[in-house]
Amino acid sequence: MMGIVLYGPPASGKTSITVALGEVDPRFTLVRKLKAGNRRGTEYEFVSPQQLARYRAAGRLLVESHRYGNTYAIDRHHIDQLTAAGQVPIVHLGNIADIRRLVQHASWLVVLLWIPRQVCEQRSRQRGDSDTKQRLQAWDETLADLHANDDGLFRCRFRTDEATPHEIAKQTADAFYTQHGHHVVTAPDH
Repeated sequence: MMGIVLYGPPASGKTSITVALGEVDPRFTLVRKLKAGNRRGTEYEFVSPQQLARYRAAGRLLVESHRYGNTYAIDRHHIDQLTAAGQVPIVHLGNIADIRRLVQHASWLVVLLWIPRQVCEQRSRQRGDSDTKQRLQAWDETLADLHANDDGLFRCRFRTDEATPHEIAKQTADAFYTQHGHHVVTAPDH
């Protein structure tokens, strides 16, 4: 398994960077996390707690985390399907412990996307989040996680308020190609 991990606080641009990566190279594909809980969001495969328990019992969950009253997980079968089809999985993760669990058996490019707290708040309010307070708490937790666990895990680091998603995607793709010896497949111009 190999792919890209995007780590950062809420509103740091993980979705925008993922879209831009797909524009740089159509092989870059978001891994739709399993989500048990509320049905908010478009980047998830919604499952019941019972389905999630069956996947857990079958050893299919590579990573499982709890936030905002929901359970999120990454299904090993989904990643295997993507890589078998020649795709490059992209996962969004919110804590370093989950990243370490994911990357322990495979070569992933780990990318830090960062924004200042006030930019997190501004972006959250602009997109109409009803839980901005919780997102700011998650920003605080992400900063604490970085201070406690940032020991060279991140191959790339970007301030997403200082570069465009396309610029960050291009640099991320270049780092991925260098790490894995892949060739660039450029998406056609529209």
